[in-house]
This record gives sequence, C-alpha cells and structure tokens, in this order.
Amino acid sequence: MEFADSIINQAMADFILPFARISAMVMSMIGLGAKAIPGRIKLFFCLAVTVAVMPALPPTKVADLFSLATALLLGEQVIIGIMLGFVTVMVVNTFTLAGQIIAMQTGLGFASLVDPASGTNVPAVGQFFLILSSLLFWAMDGHLAYLQFVVASFDTIPIPASDFASVKFKEISEWGSWMFATALSLAIAPLTAMLLINFSFGIMTRAAPQLNIFAIGFPITMCAGLLIMWLTMGNFYSHFVMQWQRALDFSCYLIDCGVAP
Repeated sequence: MEFADSIINQAMADFILPFARISAMVMSMIGLGAKAIPGRIKLFFCLAVTVAVMPALPPTKVADLFSLATALLLGEQVIIGIMLGFVTVMVVNTFTLAGQIIAMQTGLGFASLVDPASGTNVPAVGQFFLILSSLLFWAMDGHLAYLQFVVASFDTIPIPASDFASVKFKEISEWGSWMFATALSLAIAPLTAMLLINFSFGIMTRAAPQLNIFAIGFPITMCAGLLIMWLTMGNFYSHFVMQWQRALDFSCYLIDCGVAP
C-alpha cells in the first residue's frame, strides 16, 4: 500500500497544528502547567488529549507542511493556546496578590516560601491563598472546562483562521484589571481593620511617649492580622466564584462563543 505525499502531509498537519494549540494551553495554564509536574508527563498528556479529540476536529487546510506559511500558522496556534491558559493564571494570581497585600500590612510578609508554580519567593499568606485557589480550581473542574474551551476553539477559530486579527489581545490586557480589583476587594476588610489598629497605636504613642510601640505593636499586629484573616476567610469562596465566572465568560468571549466580556 502506497500513500501520496499530500496524504501524509495532511495527516501530519491534522495532528501537529491541534497539538500545538492544546500543548500551549496546557503548558501555560495553572495546575497542569506547574513546574512541579515533569515535562514528560505534560507532553504525554498533551499527546493523549490531541489523539482523543482529533476525530472531532475539522480537517486543516494546509497546502505545504514544510513552508514558512505553516510555521506562521503553528505560531498562531501557540498564541491562541497561551491566550486561554493565561486567563487561568490571572484568576489564581488574583488571590496570591490579595494574600501578599494582606501579609505586607499585617507584618507577616517577612515569612516567605518558594512558589512551586513560578519558582519565586512569595509571602506565606500569599502561598496559602494560592493553595486555596488552586484547590478550588481543581474542585470546580477548571482543567476540564478549559480543555473543553480549547476543543471548541477549533470550530470558532479554525485552522487556518480566516482573520487572525480577530484574536482579542487588547481585551486580554484590559481584563487583567479584574485581577487587581478583585484582589483589592478581598483585602479591603483586613486592610481597614489593620488601619484602625495602627491608628490606635499612633494615639497610644502620642498619649504615652514612654511606651515602646515597636516592642508591643509588632506582635499585636501579627496576632490581629491572623485573627482578621480567620474572621474574613468566609469571603474567599464568594470572591473566587465571582472571579471564576468572569474567567469562564471571558474565555467564551475570546473564542467567539457569543458571551460579552
């Protein structure tokens, strides 16, 4: 049995181009793309997902597999995949940022741990919020939702895309403002409480200058910060649900599913 070069090139294109988009999303998204997961595990996972979804994907229209146009097309698939995975990173980093803000204001910022996802040092409170948000991401089947998004994107943004300029790069950067807004709304209650405590210390220092405010204020600030975090922890889930719903709606908007940003 003989196969023509065009048939072999088409079969390779039908596998390589979807694999580029799927692997780019998996490598860039939270959880599956963590540095703690070995690269071979992620590679075989992307291969398995690509083989599983290939029968449901429309055939690619590639005239010559080994050409500059195909290389550019491969780059487009990588950009689209990173675009989807980056949304999940912004969702989880929202709560890491909120934890860092709280830690700096409560005196807990000196305790830092290495973030396994990024490899950088973050305050322990930020790491705690990162773990909580990551667990909620898995509990809400976030990985399955984004695998479904990347498969649906092959219908709305086919290979090759009719107009690659329709990819909404500006909207992605603007949506990052929700990360700061949600982080601030989650941290505003602890920040307000710590402001009142620091204001009280200022009044005490003014009324009794002989008090060593640094000796008594630092441990009280840390204990008060831990207590305030415990009292306001119930807000974490509601903020995560709202931010997660925004991410889902925005991801649908990115792949032209008809949902407004």
